[in-house]
Amino acid sequence: HFRGIVWQLLCNAQTCPVRDNYSDYLRKSSPCEKVIKRDIARTYPKHEFFKDNDGRGQSGLYNVMKAYSIHDSEVGYCQGSAFLVGVLLLQMPEEDAFAVSVRLMEDYRLRDMYKPTMAELGLCMYQLECMVQELLPELNRHFQSQNYHTSMYASSWFLTLFTSCLPLHVAYRVIDLFLSEGMEIIFRLSIAILMICKEDLLKLDMEGLLKYFQKEMPVKCEIDPDYLISLAMQVKYDQKKMKKLSKDYNALKTKEQEEMVELRRLRTENRLLRQRIENLEHESAELADKLIQGQVSRAQEAEDNFVIKRELSALKRRELELTQELETSSLTIQQLKDVNFSVVNKETYQIIDSLQEELVAVKLREAENSDEMKHLRERLNEFEEVNKRLREVPPDHAVAQLQEELIAVKLREAEANLSMKELRQKISELQQMWKEHLSSSHASSDSSQPNSLEAAQISTPSTISSVTSSPLKMLGNSLKRSSDYSNEINKLKQELMSAKLREAEAVSEVKELRQKVMELETQNQVSLNQIRRQADELNKMKEAQETVSDKEKELNNLIQEEKRKFIDLDSRFKEQQMMNRIKYLEQTQIIAELKQKLSSYEVKKEELVTVKKLIESGSEPQDTTELHDRMAELQAEMFRLEVQNRKLSSMTN
Repeated sequence: HFRGIVWQLLCNAQTCPVRDNYSDYLRKSSPCEKVIKRDIARTYPKHEFFKDNDGRGQSGLYNVMKAYSIHDSEVGYCQGSAFLVGVLLLQMPEEDAFAVSVRLMEDYRLRDMYKPTMAELGLCMYQLECMVQELLPELNRHFQSQNYHTSMYASSWFLTLFTSCLPLHVAYRVIDLFLSEGMEIIFRLSIAILMICKEDLLKLDMEGLLKYFQKEMPVKCEIDPDYLISLAMQVKYDQKKMKKLSKDYNALKTKEQEEMVELRRLRTENRLLRQRIENLEHESAELADKLIQGQVSRAQEAEDNFVIKRELSALKRRELELTQELETSSLTIQQLKDVNFSVVNKETYQIIDSLQEELVAVKLREAENSDEMKHLRERLNEFEEVNKRLREVPPDHAVAQLQEELIAVKLREAEANLSMKELRQKISELQQMWKEHLSSSHASSDSSQPNSLEAAQISTPSTISSVTSSPLKMLGNSLKRSSDYSNEINKLKQELMSAKLREAEAVSEVKELRQKVMELETQNQVSLNQIRRQADELNKMKEAQETVSDKEKELNNLIQEEKRKFIDLDSRFKEQQMMNRIKYLEQTQIIAELKQKLSSYEVKKEELVTVKKLIESGSEPQDTTELHDRMAELQAEMFRLEVQNRKLSSMTN
């Protein structure tokens, strides 16, 4: 019980933050569940805690391994980790075992050892092999002679921390030391076990070594575990040297990786070269087939040419015969024509000429009539199209402007008629008032004349006797006042008439001003409509200009592309033409050289023929065998040159 608590304290499992996530991990599914269930029965199968299927031990082991595989998806599940988790479950509950396993993985280098690459395990094997080579050289030589590598016996020691190799009470003590000392104690224990078993191991071969590490080594370590641990603590362990070995191992691995990359590159290049060789062989086979087919086709063509030449000669003979027959027939026809011309009368020729002239005139009239009808039809179609366009096209700006001005003139005419009617009514009223005024003024003037005479008569005696008659004076004053009143009334009436006249003039001026305002408003409306139409036309013209500019840009782009294409084609054509000229010159040069060689060989052949004739006639030279050999060589050379000439002729064709 205390050991489990001590383990948790040594690795700080109590402060592990993933402890609270354990129950959440159990509710999730892991991709490693099938592998975990398969390996659970192999973990401590003889132990009472793990012996029963679906028992408390196996279920706890399954839960912890599943939770860790979900927690660390990169590592997932490794078979050796089940033994370590089983030992933890024997000392503590599931959640504590999960927390301790997480700490061991993260803080004690076990996570790098359980990764799929197992780079840390390889480093440990390399370091252990160097320690064995230094501390136990005789045993190391024996292992090398038996081809028994370090990973064959020590990989399980590092992966399971001796929990799968040693008895459980010894494994507990190993984990005690591991949690306090780290990976160093595994190296010390490995060397100590090899020291204890050294004498037995030196006597065994490959098969014996395998069996010894599986069966006899755990028994021998179980005899005195205290001695094993004390011996392990006495083993020489140099931390600096281990770091140096780590650096050397990393350099070795990088070199191996570079060599593998280079090897992979060489393999790919080799494969590509093989493919290229196969392609070249295939092409050479195809060229050989084509050469054979070409030779066969040329032989067939030669036969066809011979047949064609023979047929051509027959056709030429036939052509000569036909030309002779044609000449004879033409002579007979000419003779018949001469005879017919002498027989025919002049009248018939005249009738024929007149008929021909009449026929020409009729045809000319018919052609003129047809042209005129065609022209009239075209004019009719043009007029119909113009009429149709005029019907479809809305009125232009001049017509619209005239229509608007016509509407405005009609409105002004209506307003003027109304104003004229009002003015006529006013004038008639003023005339009526003027007539009344004239009649009233005439009446007042007639009544005022006797009054004035009487007043004059009264006034003259008043000057004589003004003091004697006071009543007459009073009457004269009253008459004078009445005349003044009438004068004032006339003045007021005149002023009233003048005021009414001025009012009529003002009303007429107002009407005129209103009419002018109406004219100005109509002109303003017309100008606004014109401005609106001009703005619409301007927008349409802008849109048309934009479309035209876009089309122009597109056409310019197309022209540029076509120019580029034309330049490329021109350059390619010039290059091809230059190459063809070069090839033609080379071939002509080769043909000239071959012709020269053929001429020289023909001269030699003639010489040899003459020599052969001399030999046959009896005057043989001394070295006849040499001449025969020379003739054979020359014939072979001529055959080779003829074949080469045929090839060149086929290439030129």
